Amino acid sequence: MPGAFLYLRHWKEECLEKKKREFALQFQEAIRSLAAALNVGYSLENAIKETKKDINILYSEQSAINREFDYMIRQIYLQIPMDQILYQWAGRVDQEDLHSFVNVFVTAKKSGGDSLRVIRDSIAQIRDKMEMQREIDTILAARKYEFRVMSVIPFGIVAYMKLSFPEFMDALYGNLIGAGVMSACLGVYLAAWYLGRKIVNIEI
Repeated sequence: MPGAFLYLRHWKEECLEKKKREFALQFQEAIRSLAAALNVGYSLENAIKETKKDINILYSEQSAINREFDYMIRQIYLQIPMDQILYQWAGRVDQEDLHSFVNVFVTAKKSGGDSLRVIRDSIAQIRDKMEMQREIDTILAARKYEFRVMSVIPFGIVAYMKLSFPEFMDALYGNLIGAGVMSACLGVYLAAWYLGRKIVNIEI
């Protein structure tokens, strides 16, 4: 049971991390398209509509970035202020790069700063961050695989012992001392698993 719980939790966290990285890529393409639209003279509202056309070509209608732009365009037609639309976007998405971009972009827009430069800087920062993360993932790929294998070996050993030597396992689990020893072993395993997971999951 503890092994199944840990595996499901770890699997969910990996799925969430994968979705976050996919969105980061989509967001990078979206703000690149947004910069191009602003550069040719579109207002921010119309630039978002033009960006939606571009990301329709790159990603499916069900992609996270497409759904977000669909929602923002509906808000534009409802004449909701752009600052509010952007802040709500940042609030819906758990993405540090998006939060930073919206804060800096809205501030630059209000103060009359160079919005295009803000977008270009954001693109460069996201690209550099993703390239560094990709290099880290490549270096740690073998270690992550080894960690996954080592994580399931203890449960495999226990299952084998239960099938092959049930009397021995009954002695371990059938009395207070044995249960205490096995509980301590489980605690050591969980601590080692948590530490190992921290080591092989480096994020920038």
